[in-house]
Amino acid sequence: MIYLLDANVLIDANRDYYPLKRVTEFWEWLVFKGNEGIVKIPIEMYEEIIEGTDDLALWMKSNEVKSALLLNEEADQPLVSKVIDVGYANNLTEDDIETIGNDPFLIAYALSDKDNRCVVTTEVSKPKSQRANRHVPDVCDGFRIQWCNTFALTKILDFSTKWNLIKERATIYNNN
Repeated sequence: MIYLLDANVLIDANRDYYPLKRVTEFWEWLVFKGNEGIVKIPIEMYEEIIEGTDDLALWMKSNEVKSALLLNEEADQPLVSKVIDVGYANNLTEDDIETIGNDPFLIAYALSDKDNRCVVTTEVSKPKSQRANRHVPDVCDGFRIQWCNTFALTKILDFSTKWNLIKERATIYNNN
């Protein structure tokens, strides 16, 4: 399974519960999982983050992080159009498209291999929302795409703040 990160996963994690400078284990773990091919971020989400000037943007721009986390493929434009037309509405205005942002790209990447991909987002389901106001979980549900939030991801992939200890033990074991 490849877990595709919405930009809000990293933005919210840094701001609210895993600040880069205080919970470095989380960010090292993400890079490790990225190098394993388990956690990836589409280019459109990546670009949302690097537009900033904060420590998260600087971290994302590093070659190590970019090469580990960036999903190495282009969006399938017909799938992006399908996500917009079917998942949101087929007659959206330019303002609607701006409101939706890059979410259709994230969902299209998952739709391209929905048995082996899961969207990770901090958005919560609001099934009564319509058109451009629909949330990622609800659009995913409409396409039968797996999705979860950050906390489910950390549970599924067994993140621990003991990450450095685990990493050190693995290094010692591999060197013997």
